[in-house]
Amino acid sequence: MLHSPVITSSTDIRHGFAQANGIRLHYAESGSGDDLVILLHGFPEFWYSWRHQLPALGPRFHVVAPDMRGYNLSEKPSRVEDYSTDVLADDVIGLIDYFGATKAAIVGHDWGAGVAWAVVQKYPERISKLAVLQVPPAAVWRANLTLAQFFRSWYMFFFQLPGVPEWAIRRNSFASLDRTFREQVFRAGSFTDVDVEAYKEALGQPGALTGAINYYRANVFRMMRGSKTAKTEPSSTREIGGDRRIRVPTLFIFGEQDFAILPQTVRGVADYIDAPYTELRIPDCGHWVQNEAVEEVNKALMSFLSATHLP
Repeated sequence: MLHSPVITSSTDIRHGFAQANGIRLHYAESGSGDDLVILLHGFPEFWYSWRHQLPALGPRFHVVAPDMRGYNLSEKPSRVEDYSTDVLADDVIGLIDYFGATKAAIVGHDWGAGVAWAVVQKYPERISKLAVLQVPPAAVWRANLTLAQFFRSWYMFFFQLPGVPEWAIRRNSFASLDRTFREQVFRAGSFTDVDVEAYKEALGQPGALTGAINYYRANVFRMMRGSKTAKTEPSSTREIGGDRRIRVPTLFIFGEQDFAILPQTVRGVADYIDAPYTELRIPDCGHWVQNEAVEEVNKALMSFLSATHLP
């Protein structure tokens, strides 16, 4: 399907809207190559999370960074269940269809990483490559969960409360975002004043804050419990812990100074991949890895996405 005309904001990044999985998603894009790459952001971000990657990858690929459902200019369904990773995975497939591709490479960070793992487990035949930043598969998270990690993840449980998280984040003109992007970084100065204001404006769109927090409300307890694999499924397709293994070439990037995820929590990702696997650890980088370690991430993504992986 041909996509609608784009609105040009710069020579490198263009904007448009797509109908995917029954909702309207805003996206930014760069490049026009035959190989489609979809970049999935996390909380509390929007397409702008990939502002350094879009122009870097655009000369070689057709790169699309959507505002995921609930964020910024994309539609914001009101029901919590509309934000489950199963539904979000269908959004990604809808985008692949919208841009007329049979397959796409998926790159995800934070909740975008969680969705990326879900997409490749649910629709492996539609994904050519997978690059994931910071967040391991849910089964790895469960296997490595410690009391220390549980306390690092306190906010995920706070976000289950109705209304209170929205109030806390919105108060004092989104002062919490100033702390998030200025204090919760390892490489100081990774976010400018302009960047922080852009995040505030995006999260201040009507319904966006609740939409963003609904990712936690819809998925955290499901992630903790794990999925149930049908007994009739052949054992060769089962993953440790009950989820299907990842069967596409995979790159995992982890900034080891993450304020939310301990390095030991991402141990053993390779054990869940039945395909070529590459792991990049960045010792002096925090959670916002594609913004803090721009050169390292861009180099790793370009190398991985350009490589020819034998099946």
